[in-house]
Amino acid sequence: MAVSDTTGSQAHRVDVVGAASASVTCAEDQPLLDAFLRNGVYLPNSCNQGTCGTCKVRLCSGTVDAPEVPETVLGADDQARGFVLACQSRPRSDTTIEVEAPEQTGPRHRLRDVAGTVHGIETVAHDTVTVLVDIDEPLDFSAGQYMEIAVPGTGEWRQYSMANPPASASRLEFQIRRVPGGVATDGWIFGGLDVGHELEMRGPWGDFAYEPGADEPETPMLLLAGGTGLAPLTSIAAQALTDDPDREIHLYHGVRHEADLYHQQFWQELAERHRGLTYVPCLSRSEWVGRTGYVGDAVLDDFASLRGYVAYLCGPPAMVDAGVKACKRRRMPARNIRREKYTPSGIVPAGLSA
Repeated sequence: MAVSDTTGSQAHRVDVVGAASASVTCAEDQPLLDAFLRNGVYLPNSCNQGTCGTCKVRLCSGTVDAPEVPETVLGADDQARGFVLACQSRPRSDTTIEVEAPEQTGPRHRLRDVAGTVHGIETVAHDTVTVLVDIDEPLDFSAGQYMEIAVPGTGEWRQYSMANPPASASRLEFQIRRVPGGVATDGWIFGGLDVGHELEMRGPWGDFAYEPGADEPETPMLLLAGGTGLAPLTSIAAQALTDDPDREIHLYHGVRHEADLYHQQFWQELAERHRGLTYVPCLSRSEWVGRTGYVGDAVLDDFASLRGYVAYLCGPPAMVDAGVKACKRRRMPARNIRREKYTPSGIVPAGLSA
């Protein structure tokens, strides 16, 4: 039965069957994924833009407003069977969805709205800044997760991973690269954002996360970053070293040119304090005194075998795909490879019924 939520929007009951069993109330202007995460009910999720397919669920009954999804995201067979993306689908009636058992269970932190105030902005590379944000109350999140930040006056939201570890949850750090013509970066962050400005955020999001206890402390860790994909890996490394200061961690940071590198001194000093940490910056388009080429190739050069390792990869899709192939070539089990690809903005919703 339809009801009204506190905003006046009509709301509907949504039941989950299958791998999970739960019921929540979801407003008509609210994505299914948002409703479940806000109520502490876990659904697999990653990009929240309709581009990865992680949050696919099967519509068993009812009607939702859902996007037309490319077959590269949701195959024709899945679409014919009634699968939709929970991050893009909004209920138009009471609804039942089926959730398949995920290969790995992600973080269980409750999604919430967060008010923030910019504490500091620092230019760390020619096209990259770090932004420190003080928030209204500490945020419960896992290393590797991200927040969505509203771009003022546009109705748009952009996603940025936390670079700070969860223990520093009252002040969030974001590493943000300028995108030429970008609504958020050119139009706002690099064009007027200043200390003291207030931010509207929501999160945490994503299954790309390091969970203390998920791996044995002695398991060696491989971190592959492309560009500002370094941000979530900074949080992951900090958390892992908190759990075990001597843990073996190999970080490879790939960029095109030396001017794109940032936080080199931070990583070099961290490696001096932690004997198990190695830091390898790589340039793919320039010659310099350090390593050149792609991070995936560097891994192939440096390791005869990665059996027994766990890997976290974050960056552009091509870099992540190449890194995954390198890990598999060196015999790392697929279940030990966690990845996060930077993807473009989502797609425009259309109608779908079951």
